[in-house]
Amino acid sequence: QVQLVESGGGLVPPGGSLRLSCAASGFTFSNVSMSWFRQAPGKERELVAIISKTSAFRNYGDSVKGRFTISRDNAKNTVYLQMTSLKPQDTAVYYCYALESWGHGTQVTVSS
Repeated sequence: QVQLVESGGGLVPPGGSLRLSCAASGFTFSNVSMSWFRQAPGKERELVAIISKTSAFRNYGDSVKGRFTISRDNAKNTVYLQMTSLKPQDTAVYYCYALESWGHGTQVTVSS
């Protein structure tokens, strides 16, 4: 059974940074691409970043390019999202996604 557990969200002022983590279990983590999505109130869920199983390929949504970095540690079955230069429009629930399964999400609020 695929389990994805996000952590690391919180309240941060504009321009600040946060690192999200997603601990995965129930599948062979190193064989699977991993993604982060986010959903803001009243908006559709959107892709934030994706990373291939070996980290050789990474791609980002246009709104976060140059500010966010996705990474993974296959030894720890964990994927990360380092977020810098945060903006109020980054406020959303951030979800980890793999194998057609979603985590419960972690809230990120960017506000002064």
